[in-house]
Amino acid sequence: MMNETSHTTLNTPYLLTTHREPIVYMNPTEILRKYFGYENFRGKQLEIIEHVIAGGHALVIMPTGMGKSLCYQIPAIAHQHRAAADQQRGKNLSLVISPLIALMKDQVDSLMARGIDATFINSSLDRREREFRYGGVGQGNYDLLYVTPERFRKPEFLEVISRREINLLAVDEAHCISQWGHDFRPDYTRLAEIREQIGNPPTIALTATATPEVQRDIVTQLGLRSDEIKNFHEGINRPNLELRVEHVWGDEEKLKQIITTCDEIRGCGIVYFTLIRTLLEFSERLDKASIPHLIYHGELERQYRRKVQDWFMTEPDHLVLATNAFGMGVDKEDIRYVIHADIPGSMESYYQEIGRAGRDGKPSKCVLLYDENDLNTQIEFMRWSNPDGEFYQRVFDYLQRETENINAFGIEWLREKLHHKQRHDRRLESALLMLDRYEAFDGSLNPLQINEVFELPEKLADPAAADEKLRRDQMKLLALVQYVKHEGNRKAYIHEYFGLPYEE
Repeated sequence: MMNETSHTTLNTPYLLTTHREPIVYMNPTEILRKYFGYENFRGKQLEIIEHVIAGGHALVIMPTGMGKSLCYQIPAIAHQHRAAADQQRGKNLSLVISPLIALMKDQVDSLMARGIDATFINSSLDRREREFRYGGVGQGNYDLLYVTPERFRKPEFLEVISRREINLLAVDEAHCISQWGHDFRPDYTRLAEIREQIGNPPTIALTATATPEVQRDIVTQLGLRSDEIKNFHEGINRPNLELRVEHVWGDEEKLKQIITTCDEIRGCGIVYFTLIRTLLEFSERLDKASIPHLIYHGELERQYRRKVQDWFMTEPDHLVLATNAFGMGVDKEDIRYVIHADIPGSMESYYQEIGRAGRDGKPSKCVLLYDENDLNTQIEFMRWSNPDGEFYQRVFDYLQRETENINAFGIEWLREKLHHKQRHDRRLESALLMLDRYEAFDGSLNPLQINEVFELPEKLADPAAADEKLRRDQMKLLALVQYVKHEGNRKAYIHEYFGLPYEE
């Protein structure tokens, strides 16, 4: 994670004076060495950390694998050293908001192994364990707490969190805040309200991908002015990544390119697919070619998915065929190649996924296999993920009028009513997800269970808003097609897309 060109300044120890005598507690560099085992920071890490410790707000855009989490973990530890010196341990708490449930456990396990008192609270816990951790928070346990933004809907969580003084709020995957980001989460739009509820603490928002428009929206959604928050942009250049685009026609040519790349490059690799059925077809073809590999997709049982991830992390030279869900909880340094068997839906998704290669700084290849026919799949996905206002109204009407049938017969009954012969249509899943995120009903999505229906959110019923969202998604896909067909420096093209200068 650290390299020879790292920032080497050893910052001055912070002095705290009690009623008895001055107490020196560990400075950021000492914390880095003691808890994380690295000698020096790199890039702007130390500058960011000192700014946050001093009480400043920060927006951090930093490439995947470059150490974003240290930018809030070390301030959190520093605050606890200060609390201990002031005999206030158990009063303060650093709060991390993240959308990635799978990643929370990994980060917390890693922190606890380093002797840092951290935990997470999310829907993966059973009721007993969740209540146990609520009790721990209320009693002053834990220095770092990871939650999803949806957790702030829970009155019991709000009650226990009110007993602590939040001295730092970290917002991970901050692009989710912006309605123009590639993974918008409506609960993130409540962050200004959440910040106010917890006393407007110093806030650090972090992401690997954000256009200038998304950066401005993040600051606004946090309830801050641009002059109140410092922007730290580490750039997005990864010199060790070789970016290639191979134009192919049909699955046979794709298979040939995948096998060729696997033969050329020894080491771990990921091949991304858009559709599960295509992934499974290629898995059969690789079996016939006697090429060992793992598979990972959302229809596998959760425990098995976890095993696949563990195998990939701990054993050498694994190839995994995966949908884009794979990688969010994977922090593996020696991935030597990432292949996109299908074109992704946006430059943001593409950049985030290739960013998983070569985190150790060694040469790695990123190969995009472009078959123009694959655009039809992305266009269909775009239609599914952007239901119009009329469709939302139809779904909402069913939730209101047919609650009993939905609870008795589930989502397949509702799909039959809405789609009839078009059973492959996935607009229903998108609509239900957004209705849930906007709290239009009380219940669960899996299995679909409706307890109470409230009101249809005005934004979801607005045809103009739906049209604008679809238009922006189309422009994102167009930008990626232009990248594929770009005849110049593709890294320079990516920099231009994200509004950054490019230097060789």
